Amino acid sequence: MINDDLKLRGDVAIVLKDKDGNVKDSREIHNLVVSAGLTFICSRMAGVSADVMSHMALGSGTTAAAAGDTDVESILGSREALDSSTASSNTITYVSSFEAGEGTGAVTEAGIFNAATSGTMLCRVIFPVVNKQADDTMSVTWTITLTAS
Repeated sequence: MINDDLKLRGDVAIVLKDKDGNVKDSREIHNLVVSAGLTFICSRMAGVSADVMSHMALGSGTTAAAAGDTDVESILGSREALDSSTASSNTITYVSSFEAGEGTGAVTEAGIFNAATSGTMLCRVIFPVVNKQADDTMSVTWTITLTAS
């Protein structure tokens, strides 16, 4: 009998810095891979043409992440192109930097998408407020780990 239980785990690291580069806030949070994200993963495995994950968004929504989510609840600014995406044997890491003036406000949610607008959301996370001022920068590193156990 073969018993493979594939599991996805998402970990999000947020670092908020002031205009001088001093760390104001740093935290790590677990995320939810949403239903549309799971469908996206399966479609890529089948070779179906779907754009790769390319953007990240910050928002101020506070509704708990749910499997049926397709976007952040209340976007702050616009989606940012990913600075990098790096795949290894069982992880993929997405990094995006929100510079001064981008994603400013009371940040409480984030999501990963395969388009600048519309498209498919892979993951969504809700967290206690990070107050990003207009001259602050915020770096978000999102690691998705796949394990079979």
